[in-house]
Amino acid sequence: MKVIKTTDQLRKELQQYRQNKTIGFVPTMGYFHDGHLSLMDRAREEADIVVVSIYVNPTQFGPGEDLNVYPRDFKRDEKLAIDRGVSIIFYPDNNEMYPEGYRTYVYTEELSQKLCGKTRTNHFRGVTTIVTKLLNIVQPDLAVFGQKDHQQAIILQRMVKDLNIPVKLVIAPIVREKDGLAMSSRNKYLSPEERRQATVLYKALQRARKLVEGGENSAAEIKQQIIDKIETSPLANIEYVEIINNKDLTAVKTITEGTFAAVAVFYGQTRLIDNIILKS
Repeated sequence: MKVIKTTDQLRKELQQYRQNKTIGFVPTMGYFHDGHLSLMDRAREEADIVVVSIYVNPTQFGPGEDLNVYPRDFKRDEKLAIDRGVSIIFYPDNNEMYPEGYRTYVYTEELSQKLCGKTRTNHFRGVTTIVTKLLNIVQPDLAVFGQKDHQQAIILQRMVKDLNIPVKLVIAPIVREKDGLAMSSRNKYLSPEERRQATVLYKALQRARKLVEGGENSAAEIKQQIIDKIETSPLANIEYVEIINNKDLTAVKTITEGTFAAVAVFYGQTRLIDNIILKS
């Protein structure tokens, strides 16, 4: 496996594979957990060459967020990537991605203003900008993202379509801890008691799906049931609970095929997100 830090060097390295190999790409901010590794596995299943980027992107963090303390451990990540059969790690620095005088950003209107976008104002502008840059640099045949960031997945699918970017987006299932908590690099911030209580998020989503399977189709009722369950956790501070259309993230009144439940909840300073398909 090679570690490459510049765009020019990466393009030169990948050029030899483009004629007869497929290239899979997994963009990450590092500090790998089993969720990240599952994305690499998926890319390896569908492509000959797997490229993983590790870059903590400053433009998707807002004021007061955890950019400076976001967990990093490159040596550990490098070993895990090797074990997963990754061919190349792209490991640029800020000067490589945002050189002096940088002024260009990508923004997906409307979709970026909903759910997480209501409180993280420029977050998705940072995400769509860096993903566009990385896709332009790597030029993969396919790129793999996780379903845990459901809003991000929907936004990136729209961005790729609108900008005619020739890449197949693969959205892989959420990977969870044994007790149901969705895997996240930020889970390490949780205190032992916060970590114990945070399992209520998945329990609430599972309960909602069972209600739908039992015949309940009122989005308002399902939303309230999720809220009631999460509020049994004294340390939980709900940012939002929404029942949404899978295509445009619009809140719905009646649950139909493809309807999602999405939640964002704070435990102390740690913001957790999760979602579930209510009716598939």
